[in-house]
Amino acid sequence: MSVTVSDFIVSRMHQWGVERLYGYSGDGINGVMSALRRANGSPRLIQPRHEEVAAFLACSHAKFSDEVGVCVATSGPGAVHLLNGLYDAKKDHMPTVAIVGQQARMSIGTDYQQELDLMSLFKDVASDYVQQVTTPSQARHVIDQAMRIAISRRTVTCVILPNDIQDLPMEDPPMEHGAVFSGMGYRFPRVVPEAADLDAAAEIINQGKRVAILAGAGVKHAVDELLQVAELTGAGIAKAILAKTMIADDLPRVTGSIGLLGTEASDKLMKECDTLLLVGTRFPYVEFLPEPGQARAIQIDVVPEALGVRYPTEVNLHGDAAPTLSALAQRLKSKRNRKWRKQVQGWIDEWWEVTEARAATRAAPINPQHVFQSLSPRLPDDVMLACDVGSATNWYARHLKIRQGMLGSVSGGLASMGNGVPYLIGAKFCHPERPAIAMVGDGAMQMLGNNALITLAKYWREWQDPRCIVLVLNNHDLSQVTWEQRVMEGDPKFDASQELPEFRYDQYAELLGFKGLRMEHEDDVDRVWDDALASERPVVINAYTDPDIAPLPPHIEFEQAKSYLASIVKGDSSGIHSAKLSAKQMGRSLFKRKK
Repeated sequence: MSVTVSDFIVSRMHQWGVERLYGYSGDGINGVMSALRRANGSPRLIQPRHEEVAAFLACSHAKFSDEVGVCVATSGPGAVHLLNGLYDAKKDHMPTVAIVGQQARMSIGTDYQQELDLMSLFKDVASDYVQQVTTPSQARHVIDQAMRIAISRRTVTCVILPNDIQDLPMEDPPMEHGAVFSGMGYRFPRVVPEAADLDAAAEIINQGKRVAILAGAGVKHAVDELLQVAELTGAGIAKAILAKTMIADDLPRVTGSIGLLGTEASDKLMKECDTLLLVGTRFPYVEFLPEPGQARAIQIDVVPEALGVRYPTEVNLHGDAAPTLSALAQRLKSKRNRKWRKQVQGWIDEWWEVTEARAATRAAPINPQHVFQSLSPRLPDDVMLACDVGSATNWYARHLKIRQGMLGSVSGGLASMGNGVPYLIGAKFCHPERPAIAMVGDGAMQMLGNNALITLAKYWREWQDPRCIVLVLNNHDLSQVTWEQRVMEGDPKFDASQELPEFRYDQYAELLGFKGLRMEHEDDVDRVWDDALASERPVVINAYTDPDIAPLPPHIEFEQAKSYLASIVKGDSSGIHSAKLSAKQMGRSLFKRKK
């Protein structure tokens, strides 16, 4: 049998280093599926239960492996289902390639069944490169372009394959005018700013007395260099949520997360600093940054359009974080004044006391902060963490004390519910020898997580370390949105939109061959974590938590407090209970600090 276009595409992706694709079949992509069968696992197809999960898996693969993630889907509905996971990859700048089927070329434009204008559909999410293969000799350069652009620009690209072309014999481009012969391979260059710009940045930092660093996902491979700069300057280090696991919390002057999900220590760091160094971050919330004019700012980013878009920086350093920080460190003077260092560390020590005090607040039935506070010291050294979007993100950001060597991620830029369990599965495919924990709210679990558990059931037995724990915060409420309705809109809880039905996640887990555990009382928490971490098969923890534990922001604005009180006055169904719990949390925090 001659080599088909699909055979060539599958082989070419493998030559690009792709070992695994995530996808679901359908007649619009049958040619590629046949080629994957003939490829005999090189690369291997991983089959989730839904194309959205496939795209989340591809994004997770990129996050946890530093490789390009690839997902495959059929035409029409399969293509549409990919979009949310692909947007997650795009917003978090993860290199991802989508291979999508289409109807036969001769029928395009006739409103054929499952025919969609896929070029238009994917034009935004794959804005850097989306292309349809219309002739066999085009396949070579389309695949090469899609792979190279996805990797080099850290973005999403898309290749559309009409079903009739997938089984045609592969043809090389002819040796004639107008033909293109593409090649493979890409290696990132070492980008370092001009010496004059480094000198200017160093001068500003050397003049500063109270230096703060805000680190984003761009510091992933530059942590040692970042810590060198922090040690020279005595800077405190705040972390955007995607950098949560990149810098250990037990290092000096690491203040933790920043923003609405952040710590009081990070908030104070931003309020008191006179110099700000932003590294590899596009943190969007200006209210949690220094007042313009308060701090002189420098930014480092390898993407030029990211420079100067969030804060009025004086010097923008276009370069890779590691060599740029290293070059900057050579120009910095070691600051001998220990007052700022001591002050920052004092805020951090105080904050960890606050988290402990808040977790001790009694709730009905369980305080979710206690669940995370109990997990933190039990985290395995090599754990991988996948956090979904919702109130769980608050407790992940604040209560887990990260140690060096841990990995983790959330849906950062898109902040999409449903990423947690797919991220866990993708992480396990990348590192089957490491344990993994997903932290998911019941809203996200009912939306997509329960579906993704079936994929986990299909594959977990092949992994070296079978430990996969899915923590479900079962509070029968879309609690993050409930709090946003109260604080942002001044509206009471809208039960029709917020209440969720009961689901026995632990019993469902047993049906899938997992171990199901339940937290119903505060006394269950420690025991259940110990049982889960000792299990030799995946575990789903059904944790009944109180939805009225407020995710208190680092600082409470007058308008927020006013709106919250207004929501209670308007007849919030759990307003009095939530108000009492909020008061208890704040009271415990203040008492702990005074001690």
